[in-house]
Amino acid sequence: MADTLMSIQIVPKTPNGEDFIPYVDEAIAVIEASGLPFLVSPLETTIEGEMAELLILIEQMNKRMRELGCLSIISQVKFYHAENASMNELVKKYR
Repeated sequence: MADTLMSIQIVPKTPNGEDFIPYVDEAIAVIEASGLPFLVSPLETTIEGEMAELLILIEQMNKRMRELGCLSIISQVKFYHAENASMNELVKKYR
């Protein structure tokens, strides 16, 4: 079972000042390709996994933004680290 929840918001500076949402979609595609459980929210995406693999995922998302020509990337990240961390368990009383 996972030991970490990570929420991330990627804010790329796009090559020509265009809308950044298609770039965020690309970052979410990187998350999806990881096979880890995730939940897209309006302002951030939360992923469930092991700390080490989540840190690598941040690197992969930033690499993808650079491949797309982004001049800079802000990655705002939050971690919840605990034995058996689970998105469902953390919010079940609200569902």
